[in-house]
Amino acid sequence: MDKPLLLTRQETAGLLGLAPQTLAKWAMTGKYLPVIKLGRTVRYRYADIAAFLERCATVANRKTNNVPKQEGDSND
Repeated sequence: MDKPLLLTRQETAGLLGLAPQTLAKWAMTGKYLPVIKLGRTVRYRYADIAAFLERCATVANRKTNNVPKQEGDSND
């Protein structure tokens, strides 16, 4: 079965292992994951979730494997 294009907050929270309230806070502050507003409902693009997980893995690998920073990285 294909992955759904848009996921609900509950589905996204389950996928990421987070509380739905955490995603709601992120949405209000504009942090981490972009949201799609459909009327009063909120949806998350599967592609955005995958990109978020990739960014998290990259940061974690840099911290644990002493991978040198790439050009353009901040926090010098």
